[in-house]
Amino acid sequence: MQTIDISVVIPTRNERENIAPLIAQLTAALPTGAEVIFVDDSTDDTPEVIAEVAETATLPVLTMHRGPGERIGGLGGAVVAGLRLAVGRVVVVMDGDLQHPPNSIPDLIRPIERGDADIVVASRYRENGGADGLATRSRVGVSRLATSLTKMLFPRRLKEISDPMSGFFAVRLAAVDIDSLRPVGFKILLEAVARCRLTVAEVGFSFGPRYSGVSKASFREGIRFVTHLTRLRAGTLLTARQNRAAMFAGVGLTGLVVNTVAFWLLVRFGHLHYLAAAAVATQVSTTWNFIGMEAIVFSDRRSGGLLGRYLRFSVLNNTVMLARLPFLAFLVTVVHVPQLLANVVTLLAVFLVRFGVSDRFIYEEEREKKMVQEGASSTIVGPIEIAVEGVDGRTSRPEPKVVTSFRHYYDIHGIVTIGSDVVLPELLHFLQAKGLGEGTAPDIAIKLGSVGRPRARTRMVRSADGKTIRWEEQLGRASANFAIHFGSQILVTSSRALARSPHVLYTNVVEALLRFVFVDRGYMLLHAACMDVDGRGVMLSARTDTGKTGTVLKLLRTSEGRFLSDDMTIIDSAGNAKSFPKPLTISEHTLRAVDAGDLSKREWAWLRFQSRLHSKEGRGFAMRLAEHNVPIMTVNGWTQRIIPPPKYPVQRLVSCELSTETTIDQLYIIERGVAHHSLVPQSEAIVELLDNTEDAYGFPPYRYLAEALSVGGLSYDELRERERLILVSAMESVKIHRLGSDDFTWAEQISAAIAPHGNVKAGHDAQSDLKVSSVNLTTMVPNSTDFFAVDEQTVTEADPLSGSEA
Repeated sequence: MQTIDISVVIPTRNERENIAPLIAQLTAALPTGAEVIFVDDSTDDTPEVIAEVAETATLPVLTMHRGPGERIGGLGGAVVAGLRLAVGRVVVVMDGDLQHPPNSIPDLIRPIERGDADIVVASRYRENGGADGLATRSRVGVSRLATSLTKMLFPRRLKEISDPMSGFFAVRLAAVDIDSLRPVGFKILLEAVARCRLTVAEVGFSFGPRYSGVSKASFREGIRFVTHLTRLRAGTLLTARQNRAAMFAGVGLTGLVVNTVAFWLLVRFGHLHYLAAAAVATQVSTTWNFIGMEAIVFSDRRSGGLLGRYLRFSVLNNTVMLARLPFLAFLVTVVHVPQLLANVVTLLAVFLVRFGVSDRFIYEEEREKKMVQEGASSTIVGPIEIAVEGVDGRTSRPEPKVVTSFRHYYDIHGIVTIGSDVVLPELLHFLQAKGLGEGTAPDIAIKLGSVGRPRARTRMVRSADGKTIRWEEQLGRASANFAIHFGSQILVTSSRALARSPHVLYTNVVEALLRFVFVDRGYMLLHAACMDVDGRGVMLSARTDTGKTGTVLKLLRTSEGRFLSDDMTIIDSAGNAKSFPKPLTISEHTLRAVDAGDLSKREWAWLRFQSRLHSKEGRGFAMRLAEHNVPIMTVNGWTQRIIPPPKYPVQRLVSCELSTETTIDQLYIIERGVAHHSLVPQSEAIVELLDNTEDAYGFPPYRYLAEALSVGGLSYDELRERERLILVSAMESVKIHRLGSDDFTWAEQISAAIAPHGNVKAGHDAQSDLKVSSVNLTTMVPNSTDFFAVDEQTVTEADPLSGSEA
């Protein structure tokens, strides 16, 4: 799959005549690894023209058409929508009328690639620039006036920009906080520069004449521009919290005076040691400052008892004082700063600490009250805050629209369809290159968006009506956050941080949803491997990290079996199994089943390192870490970005055929320990198979999300019961075996059972390879149709494939 380095975002409205020459010029100007994204608000057939031209284009061309009710923010809103779709490291924004020449793009992106700038503006007023494309003198005058007005209102932010009205620029995508942008009308560049701290560069360009169509500039757009400019200036002044910090500083300065006067009086006339005087003066200024906090700074947060707030404020100041006194002594005795000045310096040093604690904890009760007033309640479960919103109906959200346009589409045996703007490597086998059909809405939709804000602990929020779940970790937009809406379409909104770790997104979010969508459709996603041997299905189930993957690889080498799946298998109530061939994860103990000759030396060396990290011990450490108040999904995501899990398609590791469906005949539950073999009663096996499946979803956030899941109108408990019934029905005619081994020889044991039916590959004598401990076993008869005699308390002799007892 080609890596996209550059995304070109082009907002269009009725530009049908410009599309073909524009794409032709972009193709000539752009390097490999570029994509073009049209965000179209047209009322004519521009989208159809784009689609027609895209069919013969040599670079990827994507189109997002916004209907009349979706055109929020005008042209600027279209650009923001394009930024959300873009996957390139650098995004170029330009108009679709060819007044922005595509051959200038290499000059635009060059400073970003060198690391010299976050954003590069194409300016009409720099060297080699020109505004000849402006049709009339009046338009030139209006443009100059708007530029002067804008630079006057934003003198610092626009100091390095000569042409803030330009709509042609390149930006490093990671440097832009997309969620902070509030576009109105044409001028998205101004919005980005004013709200985001970006390093700026400019290059000159000649603003060309319009190729076709008419300008969208109008008197109405001018009014929108002036209004937006005013709002933007007001919105980028001090925030509410900054204003509160300023008031806190003002009160603190008066307290500083009070503390200093009290300190001087106690030293001068009370003859106290300067450290004792500092301690007493702290009590005086604490009371003074508390009065100011109550009356001025936190007057809107006064809830709970006055005495309680005073005691907490006093504890804060005295705790800070204990840390401040050694610093004060150091300044006086070591640095020889005068006592009075040293006292002032230490008070200033602890200002931010005092404000932060006061703002977040001492007056926190008001936040909790606000949360309840908004219709939310919460409890703490381990390290996670579990909140329910909308308990009074006041925070109910509108039903999101069904989404049909995505970058990637997956169809799993016609049972479940997925549309995703994030590639899902685990589902590559089910990728639909041509989509699902025009206008077809997938069952599960995965889009990029903003979820959550910075907070003190991880928070899971569910709506009172059960339709929405949000997972929000401590780092805000830098966290691996997501939201799920359960409607006619299950909509997953993934943060960009989570989307950059698609394995984490799939394994920890998408597969849990798939599991229960399958149940709703009459299928179960069983945690078991499956192969087809002479038309009969042989399945393997085990707890996570037992050795199932290694056993599957060995079996594929020694038998003529065809592969269906290694980790999860789709089964129905009739006992049929459908393939689910995800890439195999090679953990440390699975290395013994990997033939080093199948990989290059570099791959083999890297695999040994990867497998150690992504082993049972590595996951065990992560599980222990998840018990503490850490952003565990984010940590997991970064870990897998730095050291990706060792995943390989099965045919990369062993030569084998794939099969799509089989009828389950035998199922082996493998476990570590004393070597043994027994047949398992169905009732016992059902419990164990369900436990093994649940064990596969043990990593957060599933354990917290599970009870909030709702699919097809069924609750989590109802879905689990339906899943159990599907499994019970599927296992009615299946012989279920338990195999124990202390030396990972399950494959040899199963191969011995397959051998009498003529399914061992040439060169592999499974009987001679069989290694079984003598514990709990009678003597095995070589070259016999009997596999081996098993635990005598269970059965005397058995043919594991036929399941018949002697």
